Amino acid sequence: MTVTTLPIPAEPPTPRPGSRAARLALPRAVDALKDLAIDHGVCIHPVALRRTDLATGRTELVDLPCGATLEAKCPPCAKRARRLRQVQIREGWHRADEPLPGPAPATPRQRDLITARAHLEFERAALQLTTMDPDDRAAELERIDTAIGAVEQEIAAEGLRGSIAPGRSRDAQGDEDGGPRRVRSTKRRQDVPDLPRQKVEARTVGRTYVGPDGVEHRPSMWLTLTLDSYGPVHSIHPGRPCSCRRWHTDGDPLLGTPVDPSKYDYRRAAWDAVHFPRLLDRYWQNLRRAVGWNVQYAGCVEPQRRLAPHAHFAIRGTIPRSMLELVATATYHQVWWPAADRLRYPIDRPPTWDTKAETWVDPDTGRPLATWAEALDAIDDDPDAEPAHLVRFGAQVKAKGVDPGTRDAERTIGYITKYVTKSAADCHTTTSDPQRAHLDRLWHELRVTPCSERCSNWLLYGVQPKKAHGRLRPGHCKGRVHQKTTLGIGGRRVLVSRDWSGKTLADHRADAHAWVKALLGITTEEPAPDTEQKPAVAWEMARHDDPDLPALEHRLLRAISERIHRRAQLNAARQRASGDPPRDVSATANTNMGETR
Repeated sequence: MTVTTLPIPAEPPTPRPGSRAARLALPRAVDALKDLAIDHGVCIHPVALRRTDLATGRTELVDLPCGATLEAKCPPCAKRARRLRQVQIREGWHRADEPLPGPAPATPRQRDLITARAHLEFERAALQLTTMDPDDRAAELERIDTAIGAVEQEIAAEGLRGSIAPGRSRDAQGDEDGGPRRVRSTKRRQDVPDLPRQKVEARTVGRTYVGPDGVEHRPSMWLTLTLDSYGPVHSIHPGRPCSCRRWHTDGDPLLGTPVDPSKYDYRRAAWDAVHFPRLLDRYWQNLRRAVGWNVQYAGCVEPQRRLAPHAHFAIRGTIPRSMLELVATATYHQVWWPAADRLRYPIDRPPTWDTKAETWVDPDTGRPLATWAEALDAIDDDPDAEPAHLVRFGAQVKAKGVDPGTRDAERTIGYITKYVTKSAADCHTTTSDPQRAHLDRLWHELRVTPCSERCSNWLLYGVQPKKAHGRLRPGHCKGRVHQKTTLGIGGRRVLVSRDWSGKTLADHRADAHAWVKALLGITTEEPAPDTEQKPAVAWEMARHDDPDLPALEHRLLRAISERIHRRAQLNAARQRASGDPPRDVSATANTNMGETR
């Protein structure tokens, strides 16, 4: 028996000192500076603003963080944004009280203004029923409308939220073009199960459970919703092989790609991705009506390995898993658009714009394409018309309970925000040719998928989009869903309900600032507006060629030093508050003081 000894790979030779290869192997100073800034949480793309005191004329330059939410643009700012989202999810997940109080009643002054507005409305309606001269009526209507505008300005100045009545610029029964409003039947489809419908209570807090020992428990839930399948894909299944009859392991170049690309429904995958946000809205609407209380959620939308979007949510309170699955099965979204199942014109030969008729026409016959209104009229006149697309969830719905203050809760928060700082296309790295080909095929389908009523891609299907004009470029719509980096997820990827924590991100950021200032003993009491007037200050963007604007490298060096000193101050304040002996601040270089800026 002959034993074959594999050759040991030789180590790369050490470059000759002083050679070009040796010089190129040295670290770059610019990269080392940016890496150090990232390690200390300093924004590497600061925005330079010029602040001018209008009283004295003194100006100074102030660097503000760029505020990027993607690691590819600025890792420190993206990291701060991710941690801020985690704080928001943590504060609202297991609340035991309602986050927002109800609105205060109107003051007597506000009620008097609304009464005056009601009298003007009555006077205007009565004037329209009179038989007076049209010119005199128009003049009187103008006078009343002017008085109505003045009263509404006073109402807004008194601090009322919202408006008393909608404006008159749009017909109450029409759309923004003045035509009749299109109303479709809200009757549910016959191929979905019925859902219970209850009156939705105003509460947002879940049920409290009392154990045999008298201890109260207020658990919440974690939920994952996915889209349907578009064809078998290579994947890892516990206890059974893949549909290709092979066993895959992590890192397999085929994972996430279709078993048979020719039979994979890329068109439905693209349409589902574009309309996935509307499907999620329908789900929460149906869930609240089914359980009878205002369910609150916070989560993130991200692509699966097969590049189809799915969503992870933290839900306040508990809901039976059977109810979550039933609502997912019964939730759908119908897209009542013109038929777009087949391209009538290729991208390289689209319809042309007729400048004289100001309309899009067929490139061969010169015949005008159907307008958007004509295409919708054809759908309304057809009693057997079907929606252009129907979006549904897949059969896989994951849900589990999570107790507050446990490691599972923190781990779930980290899992929900795992890909918040990455673009959709970067959530899963494509490392093989099959994965790149799968991504390209999906993107090419997304390029020609209509994203809205005004999308220029409608011209490829023989329909002029709403408010068509000659600057449209079929196949080159600027909507986010058509970009390769979004994979069809064009809306907001972080979804938080209104009554989740009762705070916006600005409020959470202000809380972090207030905590740091309180720990350091910094007081920022503002003077009373009646006793001292704040100086007038003007802000403007600093130009890159301003002679007093230092180079970016100098600004980064100053910011790194400032961050180190502030971190040392915060560590010292923490030690004084806890009573611990002083320690070396270099050992705590990653303390998160910079996250509060």
